[in-house]
Amino acid sequence: MIGYVTIGTNDHQRAGEFYDAVLAILGASRAFEAENFIAWSLKSDGPKVCLTKPYDGNTATVGNGMMIGLTAQSADMVDAVHRKALELGAKDKGAPGPRGGGRYYIGYFRDLDGNKLCAIHFE
Repeated sequence: MIGYVTIGTNDHQRAGEFYDAVLAILGASRAFEAENFIAWSLKSDGPKVCLTKPYDGNTATVGNGMMIGLTAQSADMVDAVHRKALELGAKDKGAPGPRGGGRYYIGYFRDLDGNKLCAIHFE
């Protein structure tokens, strides 16, 4: 259903390095890139997480209520993604653990630009 999500950044280089490390844990790599745009994916025709400086030239800002969930294959992978994000300077917004009556395992963080993400494993 989702083809891609796009995250805004004000520091393309720094954010690119952050997402290279975090998304690699999930098995994703750069699918394509341009001067101010990078897309990561598990496979070339699969959904993508994209990073860009705003095309209108204005400062990238955080969407209130917007969050991106990154699917992990295990609770251990959720822990690894959350840990790596924090090591790289992300802010903790909820330590990994069971949620939803144990239906899923999830850890929340805000990236270097303040965008909210989570890593989630559906039990």
